[in-house]
Amino acid sequence: MQLADFIVENVEPILVEWEAFARGITPGEKMDALALRGHAGEILLATVRDMRSVQSAAERSARSRGHRHEGDIASLNGAPEQHAIGRLGSGFDLLELVSEYRALRASVLRLWHESGSPPRDGDVYDVTRFNESIDQSLAKAVSSYTKRVDQSRELFLAILGHDLRNPLNSIAMSASLLPHLVQPATEAIHVASQISTDAEVMARMISDLLDYTRTRLGAGMPVSPTSMDLGTLCRELHNEFRSGHPKRQIDLHMEGDLHGRWDADRLRQAISNLLGNAIQHSPESAPVELRLRGETSDVVFAVFNGGLPIPPGELSNIFDPLVRGSSAEHPQANRPGSIGLGLYIAREIVESHGGTVTVTSSQASGTSFTVRLPREFVLHSGQPILDEQHLQTM
Repeated sequence: MQLADFIVENVEPILVEWEAFARGITPGEKMDALALRGHAGEILLATVRDMRSVQSAAERSARSRGHRHEGDIASLNGAPEQHAIGRLGSGFDLLELVSEYRALRASVLRLWHESGSPPRDGDVYDVTRFNESIDQSLAKAVSSYTKRVDQSRELFLAILGHDLRNPLNSIAMSASLLPHLVQPATEAIHVASQISTDAEVMARMISDLLDYTRTRLGAGMPVSPTSMDLGTLCRELHNEFRSGHPKRQIDLHMEGDLHGRWDADRLRQAISNLLGNAIQHSPESAPVELRLRGETSDVVFAVFNGGLPIPPGELSNIFDPLVRGSSAEHPQANRPGSIGLGLYIAREIVESHGGTVTVTSSQASGTSFTVRLPREFVLHSGQPILDEQHLQTM
């Protein structure tokens, strides 16, 4: 049997092995079957189309030297690029992406060999065409992955530079005024207060940046769980947000046992990010609610806000890092100290506690971020690229 025909008739067994391999990679542990398969099926069928395409001697020679022709681009049909971008968003690093292709190549050739198909004179040619197509697909995936990383880096630097500029200018101007103040105690206090506030804004940005860097390096969000009462923490946050936003209606509802083993500082950060996001993206007239409910083995809390719903096109990537809404119906207001990482960091903190976070949004019911935290969980960290001593100093 020709290799291309074998692949078409055995797509499912090949995808089962692909899925099992992807699940063994750290970011794939919590992904469902559909997400694990990604665009593997499309990549396989694109490979078959490429293998069956007519190829001249000149084209074979060009491909053997790594050159592309228009047929390569048409047959692959964008599947490698989409798969690479999806894996990047799921936390796969470049080596893990490449290892998927290595595993796919090995699975196909092994299953074909184990099928007992009688040897043919064209088998070597089939394997050559298969390897060329897989190599071409891998090259496009790597190119797409690195291009998206570069774009994210440039976007991040642009956002960081823009958002840091205002507090830096304010600090510089306030500091330059202090020597010229003769006896203006009130003005001096105000200027000093402004410097302190802007410094806190910048500190939040830097803290978010370091948390983002840790997670993208594969080290995971560091947590130190201890016994705590989530209700006490949320009452403190509720009072803080009501004081900071006196014109807003911010409600707190709690029921059941809210005790568990979590990292109080990290959960404070996550809930604060979710509350800040709810206030930022809803009108002053819309209520914001923090609801907590203790269940048998979990504690569930939700942050709700009214106002315009999140556009469907933005809902799927709402937790992605460095993403800010751009819809005309859902404009983004800048929150002091925000560089577009708040929801991403909140999700990473929840997942580092073995929990889940989901979001629903509609015109009728508003927007709600719901977090489910197990009372007890097995502490799990990623596979750090940097050594632990380096990470602790970041």
